[in-house]
Amino acid sequence: MTHRRRAGSRVLSAAVCIAALLLAGCAPNTLSLAPPSPVLPWVPADAVGAGDNTGFSVPRNPAAAQLATPPVLDGERVYQLPDLIDIAQQNNPETRIAWQQARQAALAVGMVEATYLPMISASVIAGYQNTRTPLPLRVEQALNTTGSAVVPAIALQWLLFDFGQRDALAEAAGHASFAANVNFNGMHQKLIFDVTRTYLQYGVARSRTGLADEMLRNSRAIQEAAEQRRKNGIGTTIEVAQARQQVARSELRRVTAQGVERDAYQALLGAMGVSPLTAIRVGSAENRPLPGTVDAPTEAVIRVALSQRPDVLASYAGVKAATAGITAANAGFMPKVFLAGAVASGNGRFQLDGLPAIGPQTSGSTVLIGVTVPLYDGGLRATRVKEAESRAAAATEVFKKTQDLAVREIVVASDTLSSALESNRAALNLVDTARITFDAATEAYRHGVGTITIANEAANGLLESRQLSVDAHAAALTAAASLAFVMGDLTRPADGAAYGCSTPFERPCR
Repeated sequence: MTHRRRAGSRVLSAAVCIAALLLAGCAPNTLSLAPPSPVLPWVPADAVGAGDNTGFSVPRNPAAAQLATPPVLDGERVYQLPDLIDIAQQNNPETRIAWQQARQAALAVGMVEATYLPMISASVIAGYQNTRTPLPLRVEQALNTTGSAVVPAIALQWLLFDFGQRDALAEAAGHASFAANVNFNGMHQKLIFDVTRTYLQYGVARSRTGLADEMLRNSRAIQEAAEQRRKNGIGTTIEVAQARQQVARSELRRVTAQGVERDAYQALLGAMGVSPLTAIRVGSAENRPLPGTVDAPTEAVIRVALSQRPDVLASYAGVKAATAGITAANAGFMPKVFLAGAVASGNGRFQLDGLPAIGPQTSGSTVLIGVTVPLYDGGLRATRVKEAESRAAAATEVFKKTQDLAVREIVVASDTLSSALESNRAALNLVDTARITFDAATEAYRHGVGTITIANEAANGLLESRQLSVDAHAAALTAAASLAFVMGDLTRPADGAAYGCSTPFERPCR
């Protein structure tokens, strides 16, 4: 018997050791799921031994290649800026992300408010037990007893008073919801500005392409004049070569301008949040009027802007939420009064060999009112209070920084718009003088009075001046939209500021 017990003990010990080794070996085996080294590629398990060295490529997943359904757009329609903004607001994922964040913050308010109500839970406990007890007799007999029971219960827990902790948490959640809501509106304002900015940039790129085409036509006209002069015996081969060089330069400019235009078009589609494969016709803002003059922002104007800018309001709500967090943390030192109750019933069965079964049924109810008083927690509550105070201090500094940045953006945007308007007036004057010079130089060269060098210089000067004028006009429109944006006035697609024809200080084109 002793030998059998020792053998059984050895077998049990060996089984335990083997099981331990197997369990210990499971964790290191998972390293095979990672790349074998920092310089060797990861290869999927089903590709190992396939004989195809795919390098650092990854397995394809067709599910990840499913593209979202693009918006239905009219390929023959010319879309103006309000139309583009409307499409962006309906399709840009940034607005949907901000919307979901606002919904999450609103649901957080509901979760805090739910703590004011009692919590009711139902539970069922069931069990079965079989006991065999050997009797102290020489014959092999034992006493069998079986028992089973099912106990359903309904319990209630209700926090009645907590010295304002839930009130503080509800206040903090409310401020967080307000911040999420103004950030949602702010996201739409930013979207309006981004679409406006990229729309104007695309317009500049298209204008540059048109100017490059016109420059190419002018260069070819000068080349024809040079070749005609040579046929008439008053021109030289050098003049023809210079004219051809100018045509080649103009062709290069056109190709470059076309590439910039394509990039600007993709930037516009990206700001709208639509597929880069979308093909639409976009209207022009070349004839959009500009404001006359812009006054420097006064303190009163800046205060109005700060009172309506989403980022400033969200930052201020963050300060309020953090301050409420201090109150909630301090309430952790106070006792809590709660109400608890339970209703339960039981249905059991007990049976002993040879005797009739016993099936008792019981029920009971309990109502308790209790008070919990925190005594010692190792400094956890005090640490929470300090953390809440630190969060409130940090939120206050963030609010100050946001205010300072907003004021600086307003002042810079106002100065930028003033400079852009002055640049636009100077560029218009430059175009007028360059056009007169170009017409005179071209006409003189055709009649054999001027030189081709002067004609080419005049053509280049006209192109440069017209490009500067287009850039200055678009820069003024963008600066006006930027000023409206940093002032918190760029709120609707139909706003005049969205077209750059008005500013928060002057609204002449409503």
